Amino acid sequence: MNSRERERTGFQEGGAYDDRYDLQTDFVMVYGIGPSMPERVRQWAERGYRVHLMTGVSWGGYQDYLNGRFDGRLHWDEAQTYKSGETIIHGTSQDIPYMVPTIAYSNYLIEKIRPAVDAGVDAIHLEEPEFWVEGGYSEAFKREWLNYYSEPWQDPDSSEDAQYRASKLKAYLYTRCLDRLCSALKEYSLVRYGRPLYFYVPTHSLINYCQWRIVSPESHLLDVPSINGYIAQIWTGTSRTANVYEGVRAERTFETAFLEYGIMQELVRGTGRRMWFLHDPVEDDPKRNWSDYRTNYVKTLVASLLHPDVSRYEVSPWPGRVFTGEYPSDSGIGKETIPADYATVLLTLMHALENMDQPETEMIGTAGQAGVLLADSAMYQRKAPGVPTAGFMLKYDGTNEVELTDDYAVKLLNFSSFYGLTLPLVKRGLPVRPVQLDNIRRFPGYLDSHKLLVLSYEFMKPEYPDIHSTLAQWVREGGALVYVGDDSDPYHRVREWWNQGQRRYATPREHLFACLGLAADCGEGTHQVGAGALVFLRLHPERLAESTEAADRLRSAVKEAFASVQCPAGEWEESNRFLLRRGPYRIASVMDESLTREPLVLHGTFVDLLEPELPVKRLVTVEPGQQALLYDLEEHPTSADSSVIAASSRIEEAVATADSVGFEVRGPSGVRAAARVRCSFRPVHVQWTAEGASRELPFTWDEETKTVLIRYDHHPQGARIAIRREALQHTGAASPQEF
Repeated sequence: MNSRERERTGFQEGGAYDDRYDLQTDFVMVYGIGPSMPERVRQWAERGYRVHLMTGVSWGGYQDYLNGRFDGRLHWDEAQTYKSGETIIHGTSQDIPYMVPTIAYSNYLIEKIRPAVDAGVDAIHLEEPEFWVEGGYSEAFKREWLNYYSEPWQDPDSSEDAQYRASKLKAYLYTRCLDRLCSALKEYSLVRYGRPLYFYVPTHSLINYCQWRIVSPESHLLDVPSINGYIAQIWTGTSRTANVYEGVRAERTFETAFLEYGIMQELVRGTGRRMWFLHDPVEDDPKRNWSDYRTNYVKTLVASLLHPDVSRYEVSPWPGRVFTGEYPSDSGIGKETIPADYATVLLTLMHALENMDQPETEMIGTAGQAGVLLADSAMYQRKAPGVPTAGFMLKYDGTNEVELTDDYAVKLLNFSSFYGLTLPLVKRGLPVRPVQLDNIRRFPGYLDSHKLLVLSYEFMKPEYPDIHSTLAQWVREGGALVYVGDDSDPYHRVREWWNQGQRRYATPREHLFACLGLAADCGEGTHQVGAGALVFLRLHPERLAESTEAADRLRSAVKEAFASVQCPAGEWEESNRFLLRRGPYRIASVMDESLTREPLVLHGTFVDLLEPELPVKRLVTVEPGQQALLYDLEEHPTSADSSVIAASSRIEEAVATADSVGFEVRGPSGVRAAARVRCSFRPVHVQWTAEGASRELPFTWDEETKTVLIRYDHHPQGARIAIRREALQHTGAASPQEF
């Protein structure tokens, strides 16, 4: 198999090929379906990339549809609309609204995307199927309501029931749209060209959509067989959204990203579908400086790498803005392009990501793990009916600014019901995996890898009763369930299965407890259920975010739950860090606001991948609030083989002999590259050659590790590096080419 066919790494770009951001990943996602699309596909394919297409599914430059040029009918009644009648706009352009995905709109997208299939793309990404919670007032949505519920439309702001049903319909509409699009175009590709076509959905995390108050299909897409996978659109812009921990509202980029990537991997666990984790070296907000971008990029990168079940990555959206754009300088005076050392580090990390599919992984320092259940229905109850939120609006215009005009708006954005259940554990070093509640009924054995789960129905609801049958059986067979809730959520009263027909439960919790054989009014504390146990905390999960004392209540309940089932994995020794061994890589993060301010100190022989010179370090200290990504040279300390340990280039055609090591390096022009190479001999000569021009390169040899560091320039056509034991005689080669 050609190495690019594995599609381990990729990026999205809306422009034509440019050697300044030729990142040399396995694939590129050409963005947009305008007239230039076929030519852009051709350009990137000629450079050796596998080429995909990406386009927006809920918004885009679709004015020909809106204004009637496509089918002779105006379609502005299909734009998402606020209660005031104002159209919900994407960005700042007034003619790019978010759309209600009607059948007509789906058919339009099929015709618009078909030329990409004709152009030969390998896959299509339909990004961000999004319906705003504040929407639901357009004429098209009212028609869809009548068709779906067989009853007249209700104002979503009139009651919790109407709000819940409106959001549930929104998720269904984009599920239907994607199913229709993917199925039709897959059939077209097979019938017309005899080749399979793959579809992926780039989407924000369920956590972020709840915070930003957007409805999206999320786990419902698992019921669409024509979808082959996802991109987890998690980056600084989503993960720096503030939350509350122990009464303090602040940005917690690492911890939020850790949870976001965690819930996204649940969309593919056990399915055979693909998942790429996204990183963004800058972000949508252009007002930040380069230090801010770099610091937060590393936080999200390390957070993603702490989830070893996913090993594919989108290394950058819009590399053109990363490598050619100008942003505020760290000095605060003017703007500047990317600092040279950051560019080198970025490329080193992007190529290190190609090697993250490692068979041996181990979380060092803790044997425990807690699953916190989260359901799609959390998106359905992100507004209290009748409470004005006109002052609360995410300005999704590239700045991610939020206007907060009242306490209610702040409370919505905090999403403390979820973070109250997770941050008290994460901050004390317990690996928390958000677990998709909806998947319990989809996949037999879905909970088998868990011994402890945390659940609350005060901010979400189970969509089907058989979820409780499976959950109760898991408890009886030895699982520990911590339930947190006081039954105060007004959304308990929505028309749903627990209060319809013969079932007359006031809340879904009461049905769950009945399945566990417990009385609805059983007291707080631990209740044995078969070989397992339920630990009940009768309080709203938002309270757990308000103080250290409240957070301690959750931590104590979790420890009690571990002890109640005598779980060896429950030996949770609280700490302020995560440390993962992932093959030869060591991935670490030390948290502030934790049990201690002590740093993590690692002894060994490491290559630091976060520094441009790829230094060899015998001692690494990671302070609170910082992260580390290291290559452990002691993983194979006696290896006599020559190999590239790390490089800020794509490495191809590597050849090693007893006297030489040679390989091709490819990457964007204008970026100073670095490589650390393990050699079975001490080099005396390093040569760089491109298009017949050669030059000798200086190098630094580390005798103890038998590694050599070289720095070099990329060439648009690629260059070859030769490391030799003995220097060659001069043969009249062409003069070195200047860059």
